[in-house]
Amino acid sequence: METKEGWTMSDRTGIFAGDDPFEIAQRWLDEATQSEPNDPNAIALSTVDADGMPNARMVLLKDIEPDAFVFYTNYESAKGQEIMQSGKAAFVLHWKSLRRQIRVRGTVTQENGPQADAYFASRSLKSRLGAHASAQSRPLDGCASLLARVAGLSLSLGAHPPRPDYWGGFRISPVEIEFWADGPFRLHDRFQWRRSTPEGPWSIQRLNP
Repeated sequence: METKEGWTMSDRTGIFAGDDPFEIAQRWLDEATQSEPNDPNAIALSTVDADGMPNARMVLLKDIEPDAFVFYTNYESAKGQEIMQSGKAAFVLHWKSLRRQIRVRGTVTQENGPQADAYFASRSLKSRLGAHASAQSRPLDGCASLLARVAGLSLSLGAHPPRPDYWGGFRISPVEIEFWADGPFRLHDRFQWRRSTPEGPWSIQRLNP
């Protein structure tokens, strides 16, 4: 059954072709960068708290590595604490312009070494000062107090504020990746890559829409 973009319902070809899911994910993200109007690397990140209550929010994916996905945040934020408590997370990349999405589930480790330092240094000065000033996810008595902290830190830290110890990256090593593309009559294409551990071999299967 022929569908749009030259791929078929019978096999994993066209936009789904490839033997490395991270290369496929990078290829899709590169395409989205050309068509998605805002933040093509935005992911809906899901975590659970100590009581098992789920939580979700949008963050920006910063790297697709050969075997992992990386984003950065405040480790003391709600998402940071939930990730460190469970060691697991999931996210969705969705592009309306391409009518595609990628779902990922896996285990999480911290990236708080030179790679995190380099990324923090690449951010704008205001973003770096904001990372120092904000007690992310905790109560704030007013905007004025936050702005006052930023102003004070701009004087004390200068033009090159270092990365705070409580700010860095999380590396998601997936055990499941699903590639989804919109199909006619809601007969969407879904290919699921699964492995039992982050180091194990992948198995691939097509899922019903």
